Amino acid sequence: MRSFTAVYERDELTGEFVGYVPGWPGAHSQAPSIEELRVHLAEVITMLLEDGEPKIESTFVGTEQLKIA
Repeated sequence: MRSFTAVYERDELTGEFVGYVPGWPGAHSQAPSIEELRVHLAEVITMLLEDGEPKIESTFVGTEQLKIA
């Protein structure tokens, strides 16, 4: 079993959820719910892995809330 870090966001205009694997071009998807997004993103990752090992171009570090006065 492999594991990858996925980032999920919600598009405020459409209400759709968007997910991607940071640093992996092509590893992204969208869906109307988080549950569906997980399934879609897993399918995309599975297809991409059929082409060989991913060439991850960056490493996800984290998020932070910046407070600006």
